[in-house]
Amino acid sequence: MAKTQLNVRVDEGTARAARERALARGISVNRYIEELVRQDTGEAGRAFVEAAADFMKQYESVFAEEFGRDREGPREGRR
Repeated sequence: MAKTQLNVRVDEGTARAARERALARGISVNRYIEELVRQDTGEAGRAFVEAAADFMKQYESVFAEEFGRDREGPREGRR
């Protein structure tokens, strides 16, 4: 697989944390960042969205009671 270079600026604390986590896992910072992105865009991301949707569905009536159905937000056609 072809690789491309990506330069990212982060604060020193974030850089230090990335180095420490990569070292603890025995991998390069490069690979650590790659894995984080894959996790975020992959199964973990989908699982989170599905869990959030299930939560909202389960507690929809509680939110409606607390905040009122007329305060659901912008309706289609309104801006």
